[in-house]
Amino acid sequence: MSKTFVISDTHFNHGNILEFKNYLGEATRTFESIDQMNEAMMDNWVSVVGPNDTVIHCGDVLFGHHKSEWMEHNFAKLPGKKRLVLGNHDNVKHIGQFFKDVQLWIDIPGFIFTHTPLHPSTLAEKHRFKEDKINVHGHIHRNPSPDGPYFCACVEQINYTPLNIEEITIHQ
Repeated sequence: MSKTFVISDTHFNHGNILEFKNYLGEATRTFESIDQMNEAMMDNWVSVVGPNDTVIHCGDVLFGHHKSEWMEHNFAKLPGKKRLVLGNHDNVKHIGQFFKDVQLWIDIPGFIFTHTPLHPSTLAEKHRFKEDKINVHGHIHRNPSPDGPYFCACVEQINYTPLNIEEITIHQ
């Protein structure tokens, strides 16, 4: 039986991400190099995702030069049917072809996937006549999600490994 996974803000090849700090001044990522970071995230992906599984990537896939070549030689080989929620650093021209589809958000039963957390009033409006949903998002890295039905899928918060959506819970 196929599974659905989520991941966000991989920032493959983004050299400066190793210098980022959270709101408390702590390092966002503790890898020694970009190559070590890329390899760890790809190894983790392969360890949990099968070829018939779906992976929803909530944006900010990669940075750097030669994006299409890197995607073809590395990302395209990762298992699973990949869907992209467009992040603020994503360029569809370079990466869109490596995804089954590219959306601004993905809405499935129980979840709405976005890059940035939805404003609480937007989340309430979108689901006034539907079942309650968890807003699975990225963008904030190690910073906390807003209070309410939110779950951050940034790699820093999910051990750099795609997370089965059946494991998603709201932390309040």
